[in-house]
Amino acid sequence: MRHFLSIYDFSKEEILEMIELGLKIKKEAKAKNYIPYLQQQSLGMLFEKSSTRTRISFEVGIHQLGGQGLFLSSNDLQLGRGESTKDSARVMGRMIDMIMIRTFDQKVLDEFAKYSGVPVINGLTDKYHPVQLMADYMTMLEHGKDKNPVVAYVGDGNNMTHSWMMLAGKLGFELRVSTPKGREPWAEIVEDAKELSKISGAKITYMNDPEEAVLGADVVTTDTWISMGQEDEKEAKVKEFKGYMVDANMMKLAKNDAIFLHCLPAYRGYEVSEEVFESHADVIFDEAENRLHAQKGIMVWLDEQRRKDD
Repeated sequence: MRHFLSIYDFSKEEILEMIELGLKIKKEAKAKNYIPYLQQQSLGMLFEKSSTRTRISFEVGIHQLGGQGLFLSSNDLQLGRGESTKDSARVMGRMIDMIMIRTFDQKVLDEFAKYSGVPVINGLTDKYHPVQLMADYMTMLEHGKDKNPVVAYVGDGNNMTHSWMMLAGKLGFELRVSTPKGREPWAEIVEDAKELSKISGAKITYMNDPEEAVLGADVVTTDTWISMGQEDEKEAKVKEFKGYMVDANMMKLAKNDAIFLHCLPAYRGYEVSEEVFESHADVIFDEAENRLHAQKGIMVWLDEQRRKDD
């Protein structure tokens, strides 16, 4: 049984297969040719953290693939009233064909995958956000930034940073991570990325100077400094992250044709300036739309793997 818990779990070839499948399904959808790859199948969407893009993209995606999405908040389930994760997983796996979970702790996701008996997809945890990176790389490919790119990530060492590190480590491109002191990515993820880089030839470097990271980059990307559940840290983080806003002066250090990516929601005047966001809005909203198409590719790919196993 294959799950989509982290990019770490897949080979370069498998990652590219899923993205190419997503692009194929996107082309079909643009032609209003909705092929029911997952006809009559159900996707359980379990949300312990709320979301705009994740809910819409998965619910619309499973519908366009011929299936049905079931929105499940923790308040709707016995899981929120003390039922064990493994029991909830086994119940859901008997009734649902695939499960997407957006939660805090990666361990919840891993336990669901262990006991569900059906494919489980990581819609976001505090450790990783892999579906977003699939959409990001799809966008890079569409905008011609997939050939030996230099990617600069500026901001907090969070789940997005970790996922960029995993993607670079698997695909073998150069990634520069710039975070304030004390806000670096998790040490265990740094070690994993280091081991992956030995195989793929990726060059992943870590620094505190954002301008050094952005210099000559093909892609510049960031994320909100104040993640969901961390609102009490806002005042302290704004001080810590002074100088890390991606503004016009910073973007001038990147290549002339560099693109800017943001997973959204964006807080203008904090991690990105209004000018930079609006001047790259077409790419950013291509990226947002690609959540829909990349995730359809993931779901269909997982279903194909399950059929092979059967």
